[in-house]
Amino acid sequence: MKSRPVGGAASGAAAALCVLLLTGTAAADPRADDAPGGGAASYRPAQGSVPVTGTESSADGPRLERAKVYSDTIGPGQKKYYRVRLDDTSNAFVSTVLAPPPGTPSGILDGLQVDLTSAAGTPCGSSPAAYFGGDTTRPIASYASRRIKDDAGACQQAGDYLYTVTRVGSKTGGGAEWPIELTYMAEPGLKPGAAEPQAPSSWSSEAPSPADGTPQKVSGGTGFNDAAAVDEGIWRDDLQPGDSRFYKVPVAWGRQLFLRAQLANGTEDGSFSVYGLRLALYNTARGPVSDKSIGYRGAPVGVDLGTAPAAWANRFEGETTAESAMRFQGWYYVQVTLDPKVPRGVPMTLNVGLKGEVQPGPPYDGDPEAAGFGIGDTGPGSGEDLTMRAIGFAGIGAGTVLVLGLGAWQLLSRRRRPADGEAGVVYSR
Repeated sequence: MKSRPVGGAASGAAAALCVLLLTGTAAADPRADDAPGGGAASYRPAQGSVPVTGTESSADGPRLERAKVYSDTIGPGQKKYYRVRLDDTSNAFVSTVLAPPPGTPSGILDGLQVDLTSAAGTPCGSSPAAYFGGDTTRPIASYASRRIKDDAGACQQAGDYLYTVTRVGSKTGGGAEWPIELTYMAEPGLKPGAAEPQAPSSWSSEAPSPADGTPQKVSGGTGFNDAAAVDEGIWRDDLQPGDSRFYKVPVAWGRQLFLRAQLANGTEDGSFSVYGLRLALYNTARGPVSDKSIGYRGAPVGVDLGTAPAAWANRFEGETTAESAMRFQGWYYVQVTLDPKVPRGVPMTLNVGLKGEVQPGPPYDGDPEAAGFGIGDTGPGSGEDLTMRAIGFAGIGAGTVLVLGLGAWQLLSRRRRPADGEAGVVYSR
């Protein structure tokens, strides 16, 4: 186990939530219009997403621009081509969300494969296929990345690159096309001549003491675009069979995120769901961090997940490891899914814990928050609508919100005047 003294509070994360609180304290359920009768809601696309049609030919793929969200569909076994134009200074992350109708039958190895190559076909970055991991579907996401390196290796030049999305598996879901959502984010490189930050030499995998008090009511979103913003504490939501609820947590440099999702007792009628409760975590660029599940037969159960500290140098720990995925400061997305085989809705509590001292960021040659890699940014596709309904806090008085809001406003006004030149695993080692 890695261990080190940890402590301190992430004031930046709290300030980010204060900004959201300014928009209102009683958020409506973002799924209300999508799930009449209390059923599971479908994935909600980003506001203003751009319709696009990927092609079978690499010569004709449509171009994906930075910081925009695109919508398309994909059929069983289909492979689609897109183009992205990369510069020679930024780390590129191109992601895809596969969002079939909730509860659609699937094979355990049905899912999504994404790849990024040069125009000549040289592999630049890929991830293992993202699978549903059960016999029914849920939204899943993955990304491919191009990392800027010191040596003049492959995929370092500016120019057009090819991004491919393939729907893989046994085609259990039938012949229907399913929605996909694509984004391209570009993380600034480091300043010329700057030393690369080092990964933390030691850290503890032990979760902090659980929060105390009455859970705060929250309505999780249907996906990344309407995810409900939460911070440290205990949160209460009500899941329907087949539901996937999304929440987002601001994680600053040096901080570790710990989660526990727990189902309350339900009707014990002898039924058992192998994948009753699933807890998944995605990073700022919609890359998978960890995914765990536990069976459910009506008695209370819970599933835990912990991370390494968020550190720029984690990207060198291996492209496919959960530690490597903790490479950004920013919003991290929590997905909680109730298996459609569970007979009826069940109350769920989500315990969110953060620990570790906030660390200074890397010497970026550019503005990471403007690129979507900051705790003051809501992420691509969120827009003003998410800000208006992100948090479902109950019982916060208007005076409290005003005080918090004024504090956040003062903090942001200071940040607008930077000095010149500024810019499912619990790990054991």
